[in-house]
Amino acid sequence: MADTLIFAIPKGRILDDALPVLARVGIEPAAEFHDPKNRSLRFGTNRADMDIIRVRAFDVATFVAHGAAQIGIVGSDVIDEFDYSDLYAPVDLNFGHCRLSVAEPVDESGERQPRPSHIRVATKYPNITRRHFERQGVQAECVKLNGAMELAPSLGLARQIVDLVESGRTLRDNGLVETEVITQVSARLIVNRAALKKDHARLGPLMSAFRDLAAEQRQAA
Repeated sequence: MADTLIFAIPKGRILDDALPVLARVGIEPAAEFHDPKNRSLRFGTNRADMDIIRVRAFDVATFVAHGAAQIGIVGSDVIDEFDYSDLYAPVDLNFGHCRLSVAEPVDESGERQPRPSHIRVATKYPNITRRHFERQGVQAECVKLNGAMELAPSLGLARQIVDLVESGRTLRDNGLVETEVITQVSARLIVNRAALKKDHARLGPLMSAFRDLAAEQRQAA
């Protein structure tokens, strides 16, 4: 259908928390969405005018920013990394909490070493990383990795990493210590700005439903 709304949701850590939230605003994926053997990426829902696509978190922002999907859920880390002008992020959904941090090997002396004016950092967030260090007057050479950032210091790829941190256990298990928190992260509702203007009759009530639910959750916390 040409007028089918496409709702983009991410694979990975946010998905399990996102599905109950979708259900509470009246959106439920078709049964095949939950079939682990199903390799489809696009699924119907209980709404005749809406399909769901399940893609990588970074791709959620790209699909919505370029209008291939009209609405989605993604972490604020992804929004900050891309900084797409066509993305509107009207609702903090109050789940998927973690932080984006700088980490480096544990110094046996217990003392912080002075930071040089140029550093190499392993991360999948090169834009956020460069901006963060630029504010400190440091030039960051970013080595783009999509995972296993914790290996970079021990293998000599980069002394420091920038990555998402929840409990910090993975850092500790790999001999790293969190040294700076760049930003707190949570899941956000995102909407394509042009689509919102064109189809406010459908997207507007959806945004309101998510906003009301998020407010309820904050009051209950």
